[in-house]
Amino acid sequence: MKIFYGVQGTGNGHITRARAIAPKLKAAGAEVTWLFTGRPRQDFFEMEVFGDFQWRSGLTFQTRHGHVDYLRTALRNNLVRFLKDVRSLDLTGYDRVITDFEPVTAWAARLQGVKTVGIGHQYAFGLDIPIAGADFMGTQLLKYFAPANIGLGIHWHHFNGPILPPMIETFLADQPPNPRKIIVYLPFEDIEAILTLLKPFSHHEFHVYHPGGERTVSTQKRHIQVKGLSRERFQLDFADCGGVLCNAGFELPSEALHQGKKLLVKPLQGQMEQCSNALALDTLKLGDVMDELDAAAVAQWLAKPNSSTLRFPDVAGAVTEWLMQGDLTLEHSWIESVWDRCERIS
Repeated sequence: MKIFYGVQGTGNGHITRARAIAPKLKAAGAEVTWLFTGRPRQDFFEMEVFGDFQWRSGLTFQTRHGHVDYLRTALRNNLVRFLKDVRSLDLTGYDRVITDFEPVTAWAARLQGVKTVGIGHQYAFGLDIPIAGADFMGTQLLKYFAPANIGLGIHWHHFNGPILPPMIETFLADQPPNPRKIIVYLPFEDIEAILTLLKPFSHHEFHVYHPGGERTVSTQKRHIQVKGLSRERFQLDFADCGGVLCNAGFELPSEALHQGKKLLVKPLQGQMEQCSNALALDTLKLGDVMDELDAAAVAQWLAKPNSSTLRFPDVAGAVTEWLMQGDLTLEHSWIESVWDRCERIS
């Protein structure tokens, strides 16, 4: 089977999901062409699992001080180039075309009349899930950014819809967690604001991963280590950390829940997806939420014991089997069977 798989690369969450399914598809005998967009090609790192992947500039979101900046987003996206990339992408000869919220693939398929499968967290948003921060612009972006004929949503609960659990690498860390070691991943926040936030908590050890991390070494405190983005180094620190402080994306909170790390999220204001994720975490009692960088909220969270653990099954394997069959019907019994393999440990 020949598969074309487009992945949005603005953040690392979509790529993390792709990393989980890539070896499953290969083991199943699929021939996959990967396309990544959303950031400069040189900014993709540790991409060996995807082989000789394709790249286009695509579309991305611009942020400022932890908020989505719609004006900068409009000005900095090259729509002429995007349209050229859409028109030039030839999807002839593929048995499956998949988009993980990747717009070049989605719109090229729509123009060519090719059926697309949308796999990802954003495809749950057309269903009855907790929604916060909804506005006209945010709603339209989620609906039209990367449309698909078949939407397979991913979330922390099924909400009685065609939604699967998170698609993550499901291995478990073999070392005990250090409750004082905290991973911090707030890439959309100003690095100096993060350092100011963490400075008073000298009784904890913070490992701050940030796109500007390598340029911040000279300002580090003894209890704060600032690091540039590195998947390998991040995984090593994540394995024995006691908690995760991050934006309200989807993949990293999912990994934290699976590993039993306590979780504090700060949603990216102005982005409906992150505001809704924060609401869902709070509603499901899976993590703590702060709307702004708030030292009082951090102090309260650090004093808490671990949050609930939510162990997820091999969703990537289940999705691979579904993709490799002839019929792409989303049967309720299949969705239910995957959720039956989840385990919540309070």
